[in-house]
Amino acid sequence: MKTSDYSDDTNGPEGLVKENLVKDVETLGNKLRLVRQAVGEVIFGQEQVVERTLITLLAGGHALLIGVPGLAKTRLVETLGTVFGLDDKRIQCTPDLMPADILGSEVLETDEAGRRSFRFIPGPVFCQLLMADEINRASPRTQSALLQAMQEQRVTVAGQAHGLPTPFHVLATQNPLEQEGTYPLPEAQLDRFFMEIDVDHPDLAAERQMLLETTGAEQKQPKAVMTPAELIAAQALVRRVPVGDKVVDAILSIVRSGRPEHSELEEVRNQVAWGPGPRASQALMLAVRAAAVMDGRYAPSIDDVVTLTPPVLRHRMALSFTARAEGVTLDDIIGRLLAPHR
Repeated sequence: MKTSDYSDDTNGPEGLVKENLVKDVETLGNKLRLVRQAVGEVIFGQEQVVERTLITLLAGGHALLIGVPGLAKTRLVETLGTVFGLDDKRIQCTPDLMPADILGSEVLETDEAGRRSFRFIPGPVFCQLLMADEINRASPRTQSALLQAMQEQRVTVAGQAHGLPTPFHVLATQNPLEQEGTYPLPEAQLDRFFMEIDVDHPDLAAERQMLLETTGAEQKQPKAVMTPAELIAAQALVRRVPVGDKVVDAILSIVRSGRPEHSELEEVRNQVAWGPGPRASQALMLAVRAAAVMDGRYAPSIDDVVTLTPPVLRHRMALSFTARAEGVTLDDIIGRLLAPHR
């Protein structure tokens, strides 16, 4: 969509709103280029991972980063906290980690007059950017402690609700499930993650650059580019980006086709145990809007939908036992869903 589509009638209120939207998108696009540049000085060879993580933050969501140890997942989260000026904290998930270790707890105190009262001590979840490192090493009970925080931005301890700071994002890292000592995340928690982002090994050129940059006497440190207030404003702007009917129809078609009870595809009916819910449609809509803003565009396209469907849907679907036994993968199914839109 061209800029002129928004500015050919700027005399009326609607034209003024469109003109302001164009200016806001251009300003934010320039700021995000600086953000990507700042992250790229520290994180090497993970452009797609960085882009999808930034899309998640712009959409106000949480991301699940999946990859083997040593691929700079932790470093990426720390860098984003610095670049956006967020109050960030880190949790190292282990099998003996308890919910109170994340949420906080109440302690009984006695004052000088001998009166006793409970005082709440906040846990590390009370921050703006929470990194849950190796989240699938925590027990299911501890994993579920994050459910309310991720969905409602508040936690309940001893019957008392405590609000979390704004913005609030969880960036969790996960080891591949075939590794020992891991617990698969429950479906309800997986659905709370905006995207599942696969982190692969960097290519030869990026790994060479990383080798030279990180083993010298001095290492580059990330610098702040945006503030939490600017991130909140950017998230509000993303929701103002218009979406064409064709893009909306494509999102609905893809998501609904992934549900065995609604799909016309025989592969989905026979090989998918359960498909994506309405939250997947909402996530995909916000993702394509954020992707458009990242590129300085004023509206998303079908190409954005095709590109972002896999990370949005992959963790919101499950294969049947028969399909897994036959070697079918979710990427195969998602590719079939996207075929009519390529």
